[in-house]
Amino acid sequence: MNTPPPSSSPQAAPVTHYENFPVASWLCPAPLRQPIAAIYAFARAADDLADEGTATPAQRLQQLQAYRSELHATAGGQPPAPHWAHIFAPLQHQLQQRQLPVGLLDDLLSAFIQDIEKTRDGATYADREALLDYCRRSANPVGRLLLHLYGVHDAQALAHSDAICTALQLINFWQDLSEDIPRQRHYLTDADCQRWDVTRQDLARQQVTPSIQKLIADNVAWARASMQKGLPLVHRLPGRIGWELRLVVQGGLRVLDRVEAQQGASLHTRRTLGKADLPRMLWRALWM
Repeated sequence: MNTPPPSSSPQAAPVTHYENFPVASWLCPAPLRQPIAAIYAFARAADDLADEGTATPAQRLQQLQAYRSELHATAGGQPPAPHWAHIFAPLQHQLQQRQLPVGLLDDLLSAFIQDIEKTRDGATYADREALLDYCRRSANPVGRLLLHLYGVHDAQALAHSDAICTALQLINFWQDLSEDIPRQRHYLTDADCQRWDVTRQDLARQQVTPSIQKLIADNVAWARASMQKGLPLVHRLPGRIGWELRLVVQGGLRVLDRVEAQQGASLHTRRTLGKADLPRMLWRALWM
């Protein structure tokens, strides 16, 4: 299939913010900015369908299923539907140019669908294995798509990427407890709650107890161990790409520091990073 020259190719909107999308700086190499922006726009729009506005769960699921069908139709070479052309025209171009793995994009959508269903039902995750399966689809595809663009495909690099992306997803969970629990989003697993003798009612009260402190501290340690497992990847990626990843890793670890210092208070208060954290992140990134 003939593809248009770069000057006339559909352009994706620039990356702004998406919590599971760890790229947003000038360190990203210029030739990769458009493919990354196209992937980002796809994920951002799907996240909005899943989480924004006043649609019912049934409506959200219907919209995401239609979005999923559009992904596969576009990947199969059909012209993008006008409603989503601003998303799928740039993505189709990058699918053709970069041979992006469509299955990874589909995994992201399956995770969004699962989130809607679990939130609708107030359902929980039985154990860490079940939560890791969610992370495999909600976060790990982003890292694998980026490695694909970087031309890195070996199994060890993919495993390290998965460990970092899983850690970032877990960090997001433990940072957002104060927002997720009132919305019936339960990422602290049944097995972990039982281990530390914490009930769902205890968590819903958002009052910190010694047992809740231990529960959250244990999950913080889990996220940190996952991040540490993936650290060798920063030495595999050269130049600006490697520095981008170093800063992503250090940003995640800094959030963990904040959550850990709260001693369980992330149950009712969400802490974020600010400009004052950047020097420490840069210093730590330098010595990785």
